Amino acid sequence: MGTSSGPRTEAGSGVRADTGGPQAAPGQGEAPQGAGRLPLLDVLRGLAILGTLGMNVWIFTAPGAELSALSMEAPTLASVTADPSPGTVVEALFRLTANGTSLALLTLLFGAGLAVQYRSAHKRGLPWPGPYKWRALFLFAEGLVHFTLVFAWDVLMGYAVTAMAAALLLARGRRVRAAAAWAAGSLHVAAMAGATALMVAAGAVGGDGAGGPDPGAVRLYAEGGYLEQVAVRLENAMVLRIEPVMTFGMMLTLFLCGVALFRAGAFGPGAQGRRLRVRLAVWGLGAGVPMKAAASLMGGDGFLIERYVAAPVVALGVAGLVGLVLDRARRTGPVTAALSNLGRTALSGYVLQNAIAMVVCYGFGLGLATHFAGTGPWWVIALWAAISAVLLAGSALWLRRFRHGPLEAAQKAALSRVAR
Repeated sequence: MGTSSGPRTEAGSGVRADTGGPQAAPGQGEAPQGAGRLPLLDVLRGLAILGTLGMNVWIFTAPGAELSALSMEAPTLASVTADPSPGTVVEALFRLTANGTSLALLTLLFGAGLAVQYRSAHKRGLPWPGPYKWRALFLFAEGLVHFTLVFAWDVLMGYAVTAMAAALLLARGRRVRAAAAWAAGSLHVAAMAGATALMVAAGAVGGDGAGGPDPGAVRLYAEGGYLEQVAVRLENAMVLRIEPVMTFGMMLTLFLCGVALFRAGAFGPGAQGRRLRVRLAVWGLGAGVPMKAAASLMGGDGFLIERYVAAPVVALGVAGLVGLVLDRARRTGPVTAALSNLGRTALSGYVLQNAIAMVVCYGFGLGLATHFAGTGPWWVIALWAAISAVLLAGSALWLRRFRHGPLEAAQKAALSRVAR
């Protein structure tokens, strides 16, 4: 095999990660035949998919939608001090919870899926990255289609590129991976801090430069046709693809962190896994939540820190906390089962939620974003709940008849022809 070293033995080695692909992408990959599943990974994926929708739904419902995302003025904790109305408070807290957390959590889980793929290739005596490059290429193609036809802020393309970089590092020693993770993470934090300082300085000199949504963008999503929106996405691809470029360091760090946590047994049963989950919950939430709240209190100037620095720390805490809850639950209840089903069909769920929101909100469909414009956050939260219910029910019904989600099955069939 074309690697310098094989993976260490992990706790909870019976794993199967069937899904692929935010604002998630879902974890991916298959473990060796006869392996079981780690329930925590499926539950976390399902939870992250709902959290991704919790952030993206505000983009779909805003005037100008995708094109106004970068200039959108969103309520933060700073807004509550000026307007403590129930609508402002609820929206600010909802956004605080969702902003960046699910993006980071899905990235972490994708790293765990990558570790599964590496172990599977090692056990089969296959070269590395070997067939995995086809999986990454296929994911990039899926992301390109999703970006073009459905949602401009797709995350699958960024995951595909990062996955390939992380896959190459998996063939190196643990010290090399640790050094790469620290270097990428440090550069990312420095870049976000520098950009935030510039934003604060610009605001101090020139005042609040935030403006309303571009009238042309508002018209496009309120009255424009579907093909017109597709054309605009392609015309503005360089700007709309900026997030995965500016967050490559964060994603690579989280990928490698997911690999390390998986190999350490953080997602598996046993005393070692529980100890790691306690540490993740205590340190992740203990440090991440205050940091996220402080950034939100900065208003728009703190957006980069909140979404791309504090949120990844919170995501680690969420992973640990959910794991501890499942440790105590011991049995599969309806909530756990529903989230697990969605996690097993995570790629399909991610694409479906955006397709539904697009049809419901934009003018070529039901046009509800224009119909409810200016009515406050309650209908947006109701839309999130309704789409979430569709995803949870749909995944449960689908898995009663099929082993994989529809897009997962298509990916598996395509890769079976080339990844040999």
